[in-house]
Amino acid sequence: MKNLKNFYKNKKIFITGHTGFKGAWLTSTLVEFGSKVMGFSLNDERKKIYKNICYHDKILNVYDDILNYNLLKKKLLQFNPEIIFHLAAQSIVSESFKNPLKTVRVNVNGTLNILDISKQIKNLKSLVIITSDKCYMNRELKRGYKETDILGGEDLYSASKASAELIFKAYANSFFNKANKFGFATVRAGNVIGGGDWSKSRIIPDCIRSIENNKNLVIRNPNSTRPWQHALEPISGYLLLGKKLCLDKKRFNSPWNFGPSINRTLNVRNVVKLFFKYIGYKKKIIFKKGNFKETNLLKLNSNKALKYLKWKNTWSMKDSILKTADWYLAYLNKKNLKHITRKQIKEYFKKL
Repeated sequence: MKNLKNFYKNKKIFITGHTGFKGAWLTSTLVEFGSKVMGFSLNDERKKIYKNICYHDKILNVYDDILNYNLLKKKLLQFNPEIIFHLAAQSIVSESFKNPLKTVRVNVNGTLNILDISKQIKNLKSLVIITSDKCYMNRELKRGYKETDILGGEDLYSASKASAELIFKAYANSFFNKANKFGFATVRAGNVIGGGDWSKSRIIPDCIRSIENNKNLVIRNPNSTRPWQHALEPISGYLLLGKKLCLDKKRFNSPWNFGPSINRTLNVRNVVKLFFKYIGYKKKIIFKKGNFKETNLLKLNSNKALKYLKWKNTWSMKDSILKTADWYLAYLNKKNLKHITRKQIKEYFKKL
């Protein structure tokens, strides 16, 4: 924690999507590190959740649409950040079937806006674009997807993330490599768990809603395997990469996976069982097949990050589920969510 904290102390950091699930954890971590943060997010229901878990009064909050190019440019140029973390996205697969145009516009054009404005920021040292593990062409590889594997997607969410990756690469080759002003990279992680996630069609939020509404839990594809990890795991990777990009503008300019060991896997059924065990509730679970196609096996190969960034998971999958259960138990018992968020950030980074 000391090395990362010392590096990020007083650094000017711009975060898009800072009120989202991972965005709120990243923002809270940087507040803990003493960074000067500006966040840019939609003024929607996530704002209330974000304010409940993050010390929001310690950062500059801008509430608008990532597609508003002129305002985004104005705020970025005024703030003149050293590091940008771009997380703003439509991040739900099922939502991409309901709102395909919104999904593509936000995930593709929103990223393009950040890329175009970035080359105009005088003090920028590092640009980290967060996409998704679902940017890979679905081949259900047991070895886990590597950064060099084919990009693609059979649903619009996956396709939009793959498109963002391709546009990033083309933009970097056309402008960033020639200018050589700052380091830049994309990062791929997915299926993170942790407190503060209230998204629809996600397993842990669905568990909590079943408790609050006193209803049976309905889940899709109980045997599906995902690269489960706590939100702080990829966030530690993003922060480490952001630092490396600042210190070396060329060496780390490439895509990076941040996922658990391919040997550490749990299916949806086991995740649910462990979560209810740790949180101390018993619920009847009903399995109901979804009305859209989903990948049964999804693994990331993070050997590159392990070798070149010296990054690896700190918490086991069971530890991650336990920490998540602790957070939501605090929520159910109406305890201070800012305190438990801060407590878990300190616990996690003490182990690095």
